[in-house]
Amino acid sequence: MYFNGFMEYIYILTGFLIISFLYSSVGHGGASGYIALMVILEFTDNSRVLRQHALMLNLAVSALAFYQFWSFGYFRWKIFLPLAIGSIPMAYLGSRMALDGDWYNLLLGVMLLIPAFLFLFPIKGWTQASRKLPVWLAVIIGLVLGLLSGLTGIGGGVLLSPLLLLGKFTGQKETAALSAPFILVNSASGLFGLAHDGLEIDFLIIISLIVVVLGGMLGSYLGAGKFNNVVLKRILGVVLMIAAVKLLFM
Repeated sequence: MYFNGFMEYIYILTGFLIISFLYSSVGHGGASGYIALMVILEFTDNSRVLRQHALMLNLAVSALAFYQFWSFGYFRWKIFLPLAIGSIPMAYLGSRMALDGDWYNLLLGVMLLIPAFLFLFPIKGWTQASRKLPVWLAVIIGLVLGLLSGLTGIGGGVLLSPLLLLGKFTGQKETAALSAPFILVNSASGLFGLAHDGLEIDFLIIISLIVVVLGGMLGSYLGAGKFNNVVLKRILGVVLMIAAVKLLFM
């Protein structure tokens, strides 16, 4: 059920603005943050609508983030292509599948825990790549993350980034530059799958798109430079943790 009331709209739009700003600063679209906020505010109990809204906002912000990081010269086609080849068809397939409420909440809750921990306890110390990502491994990563993206409405960047950093396949800026287009193609593929049954476009989603574009423009510009707001990222980590706990235990 959609919520009503002027203040509720203000809360969610303000939250979307902050989330798009923070996520775009690290090359992400923000779907996990949008979903977390919508879960906490009980925006809807329809998982399909939840996925649709998150993917639409994700699409807009990840496109902006990709442009900024690409323009700074951090993007790597050789790494991106096998990831995308694996993820695009699986994101479509995942979006065509429907998990029942309990299973969807379980999967989504677990996936929200990952970005929550990353914002609260960020990976440090690796700014340069020291290993080459094998093509076969990149395709497998794309297959798995694409499926999870379509199933949950999360673009996959929150899972791709730690894999690339922990594996020392890319540095921090290169990771952001790869995550943004990865999220972009997954979100587009997932939305295409959902569109077969029709997309629900309302006034709130239109205003939300305008808000996240503004936040994404500023966040991606600053993030491609030297921006790193620790306090706001910790707050976002707490929000994600609350949403994950609500989905898993309430």
